[in-house]
Amino acid sequence: MIKAGEYNILKVIRAVDFGVYLDDGADGILLPKRFVPTATAIGDELKVFLYHDGEDRIIATTQQPKGILGDIVKLRAVTVTQQGAFLDMGLMKDIFVPTSKQVVGMRPNGDYLVKIYLDEQTGRIAATEKLEPYLSNEVLTVKELEMVDLIVYRRTDIGYVCIINNVHTGVLHFNEIYRNIQVGDKFPGFIKKIYPESNEKDDRFRIDVAAGKPGYGRVEDEAGKILRLLQENNGFLPYNDKSKPEDIYDFFGMSKKTFKMTTGNLYRQRKITFEPTGIKLMEQ
Repeated sequence: MIKAGEYNILKVIRAVDFGVYLDDGADGILLPKRFVPTATAIGDELKVFLYHDGEDRIIATTQQPKGILGDIVKLRAVTVTQQGAFLDMGLMKDIFVPTSKQVVGMRPNGDYLVKIYLDEQTGRIAATEKLEPYLSNEVLTVKELEMVDLIVYRRTDIGYVCIINNVHTGVLHFNEIYRNIQVGDKFPGFIKKIYPESNEKDDRFRIDVAAGKPGYGRVEDEAGKILRLLQENNGFLPYNDKSKPEDIYDFFGMSKKTFKMTTGNLYRQRKITFEPTGIKLMEQ
């Protein structure tokens, strides 16, 4: 069963001057010649993305779209009409956002966070800026310390609301942010804390999230970075526990707390030594 808006693995059933046709159980789906991999032969299986062309026919491409069905992605508006906006999703054809699915109206060259969905009336993929109906914390699919995918959604007084695995929302507090971020940014993180809420008006969960990996998993990742930077700087770096947090972040891209945990771990492993003015790589 073929699925529009998603990747499909389909077999080549015949070749024509303008491309090849892929098996869909009927007349076949065209993969235009410009997207056919070199040396493709009848019987080969190809991984392709399926979508509708301008004449409402399903067409295949080996291009990689910026998102597939169900994804939440940041896309740029190319053109805007009274009926809606067309956003660049990395394909020959732009994706449509009806005016009714926009929040305050889109403008050309503006970047917007949208969800890709399947329009039930047309069968085509479309996009919506109205994400709230697709997000819920009533029934959770995650647990504390679980690794998740985060998308920055909006800024609040205490931090940034992030979308978790395209399903839930959680707060990334300002004191957990160690680099510049903006709406639409994607990065791995983990569930830091889940707070059950149950009252007459609200029966859902509040979630706190953090970037990177939990606990010493994060330290292990940063350890490799510090060792690499030491090797690239003749075995010495002028940073220690007396350095300013902002200086540590500017150079290492990590918080001072993580830096101290990581260097302490490296010291115990006899990989570095602490000097009065910095840290030094030990000879192995």
